[in-house]
Amino acid sequence: MSSLFAQIRSAAAEVARDAKFVRLREERIGPFAASLSFQGLPEPVYDTEHHFRGGDVETAAFVLTLDSVNFGSGYFPHLRKRAGMSGYFTVASSLTDHWQQHGPLTPAQLRGISAESCATIFGQTLDDPVVAELMGLLARALRDLSAWLQTYDDEPLAPFAASAGSAERLIEQLATMPLYRDVALYHSQPVPLYKRAQLLTADMALAFDHQGPGAFHDLDDLTIFADNLVPHVLRVDGLLRYEPDLLTRINDGQLIPVGSPEETEIRAVGLHAVERVADALRTQGTDVTARELDYLLWHRGQAPHYKAQPRHRARSVFY
Repeated sequence: MSSLFAQIRSAAAEVARDAKFVRLREERIGPFAASLSFQGLPEPVYDTEHHFRGGDVETAAFVLTLDSVNFGSGYFPHLRKRAGMSGYFTVASSLTDHWQQHGPLTPAQLRGISAESCATIFGQTLDDPVVAELMGLLARALRDLSAWLQTYDDEPLAPFAASAGSAERLIEQLATMPLYRDVALYHSQPVPLYKRAQLLTADMALAFDHQGPGAFHDLDDLTIFADNLVPHVLRVDGLLRYEPDLLTRINDGQLIPVGSPEETEIRAVGLHAVERVADALRTQGTDVTARELDYLLWHRGQAPHYKAQPRHRARSVFY
């Protein structure tokens, strides 16, 4: 396994060892692993209902653009959502419509994009200061993407060619952009999580059917995409236990400060818990990756039982 992915796993394990707000219930790992089933779960495919797919260049540009703005779950309660859609699918569908109606955002458009332009693309207004803040962050992320792509002569496929089929190398290059540099500090120690950079490699793999720019030899080394849903599922299912005051704050809808010990523990202990579950499943004879478990648990989290209970919200640029 590459050094980057080993670092992510090691740092998450250290957080889990020292955690005070979020605890992994060790005695439940085996039974929880044994209870999981992939039967009936749809095969991971690229969702063309909500995501653009066209020629290679346009598709790569779309995935880069979407994953550059694929954050803001802590802002989503304020977002004007499309009928029947979550915040994420509102953003993805809006961007897809733009690609289909106007073509990809050009380098010049990306370089000069504003909060007002983002509000137009994503079907929002700036009357709500929370939405205005998010639109400003989306614009910043897209300007960062433009500057990053300039180092590849504004060629959307060039970063993937430069990665030479290495997810690790691509993630390291993406992380040179500030809003992709998903590294928390916990007791003064860095905790790399790289949620969106890892997700981008997985999205490219699906968009290109694991061929060409979507072929990564180390894709199975990815961890889960640490956000606020998989830890929530693990807590509701009894594998994680939150400190009572933290759980009360979450249930009351209070924002959890980004970079706080409790927010870092939720994400890192959730990541470590899935690693332990994957180990248990392999011991039981099921060959599984963390990426596959993320897919299973994310789908489980769409059930009403999980949606009925609040998950933590943090106004983060990382998820």
